[in-house]
Formats: sequence, C-alpha cells, structure tokens
Amino acid sequence: PMLLHRQPFTPHGLDVGRKGRGALVPSRNHGSRVAMRALNQEEWTCQTIVQKIGFGAASLGLVASLILGPEAPAAHAVTTEQLLFLEAWRAVDRAYVDKGFNGQSWFRVREQYLKSEPMDNREQTYAAISKLLQTLDDPFTRFLKPERLAALRRGTSGAVTGVGVEVTYDDKQGAAGELVVVTPLAGGPAEAAGIKAGDTIAAIDNVSTRGLSLYEASDLLLGGEGTPLTMTVRPAGQGSQLKEVTLTRQRLQVNPVSWARCSRASPSVGPEGSSGSLGYIRVATFNGKTVQAFKEALNELEEKGMDGLVLDIRNNGGGLFPAGVQVGRLLLNSGDIVLIADSNGVRDVYSTDGSALDTTTPLAVLVNKGTGSASEVLAGALQDNKRASIVGDTNTFGKGLIQTIVDLSDGSGVAVTVAKYQTPAGVDINKVGVAPDIKIAADALPVPGSDVCSALQGPSAPRLFR
Repeated sequence: PMLLHRQPFTPHGLDVGRKGRGALVPSRNHGSRVAMRALNQEEWTCQTIVQKIGFGAASLGLVASLILGPEAPAAHAVTTEQLLFLEAWRAVDRAYVDKGFNGQSWFRVREQYLKSEPMDNREQTYAAISKLLQTLDDPFTRFLKPERLAALRRGTSGAVTGVGVEVTYDDKQGAAGELVVVTPLAGGPAEAAGIKAGDTIAAIDNVSTRGLSLYEASDLLLGGEGTPLTMTVRPAGQGSQLKEVTLTRQRLQVNPVSWARCSRASPSVGPEGSSGSLGYIRVATFNGKTVQAFKEALNELEEKGMDGLVLDIRNNGGGLFPAGVQVGRLLLNSGDIVLIADSNGVRDVYSTDGSALDTTTPLAVLVNKGTGSASEVLAGALQDNKRASIVGDTNTFGKGLIQTIVDLSDGSGVAVTVAKYQTPAGVDINKVGVAPDIKIAADALPVPGSDVCSALQGPSAPRLFR
C-alpha cells in the first residue's frame, strides 16, 4: 500500500527492510483542499484539548463529550488512557475507506471496548487499540507504537540498514499467509543473492512469516550493519521448493535516478525512423530527490539529442506518491494522472499542471512484477493518456491501496486505509496491476542498469516502441 501520514497529509509506501517514502502534497483540486481542511480542523488531539481545559474529573468528562457526543460515559469513567484509545477510534471513524467498518457498528464497538477492555496503563491501552483495529480485518490498518512510527519516518531519508527487500502480504491469504517479495533493492544483499519479485519469504531467522505483520517483519529484517540474517525463500514458479539464503545487513542508500545515452540502438527497437540514439532513464524509487534528478537527466539527454526515451521503472516498488505524480506531470501536457477513490466512488483527481518538460519524444516504459504503487500510478497515467508504450513480461505488482498515518497525542500513530487509486481510465489495479502494451521476455533486457544500452544494440533487441 501507499501510506499517507499527516505531515501535512502523506502517502507512504510500506517497505520492509527498505524505506524511502514521504508526504503527499495537497492536490490542486477543490476536493483535496476540502479534505485537507477537514483533517486540519480535526487536528486537535485529546491531549491538546485537555491542556486547554485543564485536568480533573470534570475536564475529562468534557473532553469525552467532545469526542463521544451526548452518549458519552459518565465523567468519572473516562481516564487519560481511554482518551488515547478514543483518539485512535476517531481516526478510523473519520478516515477509514469502508464506512461499513467490516460489517459492524463502529459506535457500538467503541462502547464495548470502553466497558470491557482493560486500559489501566499504556501497554494495556496499546493492546486495546491493536485489538480494535484487528476487527476491521484489514492487514494494512495498524497501530504504530512511538518507536515504530519514529523508525518509519526516519526511513524517509532514503537510508536504512537491512538486506534491501520490500515485502507485502500474499494476495490470496492476506495477513494470515506468508510474505511475498515486491521488489529487491538494486545493488542490495537480497538482489545479489538472487531474490526476485514474487518470491515467497517463508521464514526470517527461523521465525515463520505466516501471520506476521509488516512491522514485525521489518523488525526482523532490519538490524546492525554487518550482522547476518537467514531467509527461507520459496522462489516464484517453483512450487513448494524452499532454499535458505544467508545475507549480511548493510547500510543501503538509494540513488533514485540514473541515466545514459544509448547511441547505437538496433533499428528493431524503434521508434520508426530512429537513428539509433535513445535516452535511458532509470528511476529506482520515488523519494524526495527523484523529481529534481529526473528533470536534470531529461534536460541532459535532450541537450545531447535523442530519438526516443526509455524510462525504466522495473523493480521500483513505489515511494513518495507525489513524486510519481510529478514525474507524470513532467511528461504530459494534459489529462489526468490518477483518480483517488473510496467506497463512495472517485473523490479526488490529480491532473497535469502545465509543468511538462517533454510531451513529444516517443516514450517506452519498462515494467515488471516489481513495479508497484507510485510506479504503477505513473505507468497507468502514461498508458491511459497514450503518451507511452508500456513494455514488460507481465503485469505490474498491483499495489493500489492508500493509507494515512494519524498521529496520536503520545507519539504513537494509527495507519488507516483511506482510499485506493485508479488509473485515469477508471481502472482499479489493486491486486491486478498495469498490463503491458508490448510483451517481451523477462530476460530480454538486464534488470536494471547501464547494460540496457548494450542489450539494445544487438540484433535480437526487442521492440520497445509502437
């Protein structure tokens, strides 16, 4: 999923063993501004209200009435621990994508928990919040203790110590099943060991991943630089065969953009009439540096001259949602980029904004099973607006849920699934992915790197342009 956390309102990809996500900038559209105002107006946490009113039984009762309404319990029954619980409850009440709350009355659930769940100390309150969220049967709506939330936000720097693998839940079994690799980080230990998108991780250091939350898996994958880790892996397409892989954690720094000029591409590659001069831009992730680096690469290639541009987003599991949107805006002069939808339908649209740098150079976008989240937003936008040929051996990953992280007053937070995204044509790609326009063999081009230019020179180089 893409996560959003309110700084001020942010989508964040949920990477395990690899971080690098960030904030969603407000849309220019009216719907987003209204949503932003609504969220900002609700920013007062219980802590803030209590500070403004003062403590004591009467003040706690007033806070409860502000949150719960006229049916609030008696003032003496509301404690500071219950107030923290109510913050979490309200975050879900206001933002959750399914207003049926998994077929239960969310208000009755609140009353039941206040009456029956022990909340005499902070750990009990955390346990009650976690149990509350589990009733939604949504593996991506989760409670984050302060240390977990802080670690998640530190990951937005793009640097982390781990093995360089992003995982998610199995499509069929969900949170009850084993974890599946979205993509290995280029140059990381996992990629060097041959781990690929779609592989199943059955165990981490002999701890079964079945039923693990993504945060628990992250704790197992991350660790001190130079420390060993053993993963039990079931390679995709090889049945029940398992293999053990021993890796060494290292500090991983993602270079979001690299580029090259391919000067002697085979005529078979295209586009029609090409002299063999192609630009190649590899986008490894969408982080805070991606957009500027992409602009610089595109300007350099245009100065050198190119007949077509190859944009490689294979094994790019996503990142900052707004960075993916902005790269799309640099390549499109009109049209929509992505639709944001919830259970009531489309609620917001992100469109072009007149900032395009190149809207005419023939464009081919390389994708694979490791292309996910913000990368799929970009691929879907370029495909539906007929700006590019999408080229790959299979559909992209299909990671189309959006989450927001709501801060609670004690430094903890709640990750809440708030929406899903659709391509401009209204296609919901969650668990489906973006289908390529041109299919090529999985090994037709190296994944990824400067060797792509060499592969495009050969007589068997695949066609990339329509």
